Amino acid sequence: MSVPLLKIGVVLSTMAMITNWMSQTLPSLVGLNTTKLTAANAGNLDRSTGVLPTNPEESWQVYSSAQDSEGRCICTVVAPQQTMCSRDARTKQLRQLLEKVQNMSQSIEVLDRRTQRDLQYVERMENQMKGLESKFKQVEETHKQHQARQFKAIKAKMEELRPLIPVLEEYKADAKLVLQFKEEVQNLTSVLNELQEEIGAYDYEELQSRVSNLEERLRACMQKLACGKLTGISEPVTVKASGSRFGSWMTDPLAPEGDNRVWYMDGYHNNRFVREYRSMDDFKNSDNFTSHRLPHPWSGTGQVVYNGSIYFNKFQSHIIIRFDLKSETILKTRSLDSAGYTNVYHYAWGGQSDIDIMVDENGLWVVYATNQNAGNIVISKLDPNTLQILKTWTTGYPKRSAGEAFMICGTLYVTNGYSGGTKVHYAYHTNTSTYEYIDITFQNKYSHISMLDYNPKDRVLYAWNNGHQVLYNVTLFHVIRSDEL
Repeated sequence: MSVPLLKIGVVLSTMAMITNWMSQTLPSLVGLNTTKLTAANAGNLDRSTGVLPTNPEESWQVYSSAQDSEGRCICTVVAPQQTMCSRDARTKQLRQLLEKVQNMSQSIEVLDRRTQRDLQYVERMENQMKGLESKFKQVEETHKQHQARQFKAIKAKMEELRPLIPVLEEYKADAKLVLQFKEEVQNLTSVLNELQEEIGAYDYEELQSRVSNLEERLRACMQKLACGKLTGISEPVTVKASGSRFGSWMTDPLAPEGDNRVWYMDGYHNNRFVREYRSMDDFKNSDNFTSHRLPHPWSGTGQVVYNGSIYFNKFQSHIIIRFDLKSETILKTRSLDSAGYTNVYHYAWGGQSDIDIMVDENGLWVVYATNQNAGNIVISKLDPNTLQILKTWTTGYPKRSAGEAFMICGTLYVTNGYSGGTKVHYAYHTNTSTYEYIDITFQNKYSHISMLDYNPKDRVLYAWNNGHQVLYNVTLFHVIRSDEL
């Protein structure tokens, strides 16, 4: 912008000098040293100066003005009457002077056009600079917003990773314990090797005691490693899309090695046929199955298969039935006399989900609600053989507000809903009879969860999500203290 402005200054300065020269020099060149100012011209001294001869009819009249109304330099020459002699010396001088003035007027006109052009260029540049300034501001604001979004995303990721820090620290401690066990095993191995060389040199009872003690400690360590507090749920893995909107599917956590059967129950009421698939691959890739007919239809989606038997809530009742799948006979029934049923205290999605049977590392459980507990969740530990209630815990969480629930390592985890955005936000710990509110999100991919159960053998969550059979991996945080071993 500085170069066009400099050009304008030079042009205006040049125009002023030419105008000044004309006003002072032309009268003397023409011989008009005697001047008169008429009354009319006296009132326009701020705009122009008139130079008049003694006899206007016998000479040229030259008027000069620094600027017109548009800022251009104006030079005006009035010729004498035609009766004047055109061949005298003065006439020739005036003609030459007129040509010079005309040339200067043309030069000034060119300068004016250039000045106007430069001025337009400057104005365009000014508009462009303003536009660039506006764009820079927009880019700066967009950059700040982008940085804010990136910072927010990084912060959210750090919040997700923060619970893993103590987990890693505890894994370090676990590694030290395992190393200690390894050293003790090596020591015992060394002792056994020496005993083979020198029979009778050691007390066998003492050696047996050391081996038994180590075995018990290892078993306790493995049991604690298998359990822990839920800290995360993975992205869903869709195994199959089949059946109606509601249902349940599962595997047996106590099935012997090589028994990978999948059990499938479509619907939540007035159905009594259970499908058996030989493996997860068969379930995923084919419709080859064996059908088992139950003696009674079931209610809800809270069924489990445990140690070869299926446990389910009998349709329109508070009765739990244990049905042996091999012999296809009822092994045991038990009535939960105070439990609500047939949509009295169901989960938020309905579906006669009043009584929910679950399994975890500690055994068989049933979750329900009672009038005595004001419709809030009740947890009972069951004997898997007799269905006798071993112990009961009452919570303050309304069952109708729960989306679904599942047990892991003696802790009941409750979701805040069954559709849309879903998270686990309540946990009740039966080992301490305490509860806490948590915030563990997981993806509700198909927007309607009607069954969510944990399998301690696979350490995954089985879900029925709007006609899709889905699996979730879980992350458990565990703490092993040396004084517990």
